[in-house]
Amino acid sequence: GVFLYNHLQQKVRNAEALAQKYKQQQEALSAQLQVVYEHRSRLERSLQKERGEHKKTKEDFLVYKLEAQEALNKEKQDSMNRYGALSSQHKILKNQHEDVKKQLLDLQLQHNSLKLEHRKALETHSQKYAQLQQEKDTEVTSLQDTVYKLREESKLLRKAHQEVHSQLLNAQ
Repeated sequence: GVFLYNHLQQKVRNAEALAQKYKQQQEALSAQLQVVYEHRSRLERSLQKERGEHKKTKEDFLVYKLEAQEALNKEKQDSMNRYGALSSQHKILKNQHEDVKKQLLDLQLQHNSLKLEHRKALETHSQKYAQLQQEKDTEVTSLQDTVYKLREESKLLRKAHQEVHSQLLNAQ
């Protein structure tokens, strides 16, 4: 009975030592598990914080993307409006240029026509002037001949008058 009691007591001590060992291991594991839980808890908080920051960053990015898209669309619209205005202005200037070119062509044709008319008028005037000059010269020559003849006639008449006067005196 003592032997059995000693044997059982030995087994109880061994069991208690084993239980103590397991208890220490359990405490160590429990401490490690506590550290792991705390670490996990910190990681979860950090993950939540990162998720919150990620969500905020994503929202900020979406707002930025939307604003950038609106700004791009506005810039594109402004550019299209400016292009339209410049295009219509270009068409107006092109039409004006064509009109001015046409006017220039018309004026050049009119100028050439007037130049031709001027040349013809100048030739006509030159011919008329030459003709009038010739007529004047002919008339002057004719008048000079007439004057010469009239002087000769006047001399003859004076002479005849003188003779008649002399005859009258002689008759008296």
